[in-house]
Amino acid sequence: MPSRPVASLPSQEIDSVPDTVPHSKLTHDGALKLIQAGIAKAKQMGVPQCIAVVDDGGHMLAFVRMDGAKFLSTTSALNKARTAASTRQPTGGAHAEIEVKLAIATDGGFTNLKGGLPVIVDGHCVGAIGVGSGTGDQDAEVGRAALSAIDAEAV
Repeated sequence: MPSRPVASLPSQEIDSVPDTVPHSKLTHDGALKLIQAGIAKAKQMGVPQCIAVVDDGGHMLAFVRMDGAKFLSTTSALNKARTAASTRQPTGGAHAEIEVKLAIATDGGFTNLKGGLPVIVDGHCVGAIGVGSGTGDQDAEVGRAALSAIDAEAV
């Protein structure tokens, strides 16, 4: 039995589809600016934090655990950043009936804890920041302050 392509375009349409597209990238320097702004906000609040910054593929670019931050929050901060990068949405908004299923399906990678924010520049997600060790609202506040350091869109 001959195989058939699942989907195909007429050859003239294939020629008009680009093979590559421009891609904005969060740099290491940009990641460090996010970390520094997050640290400044956390110090101002008096809440030591773990802060993770990832690129749009969820790969860590920068991380800090401030003195006094909870050591288990190192994992949650990274998972918050990865979840926000993957979903391109702030963490904490998933419906309760699916959050455990998503966590299981991703081997614990998905988290619904507040404190993960996508880094959106010119309408494109270039990465994410995850903050953990305070309350969810404190974590999100630190993350939002960090976003402003690189003129990322407020989320």
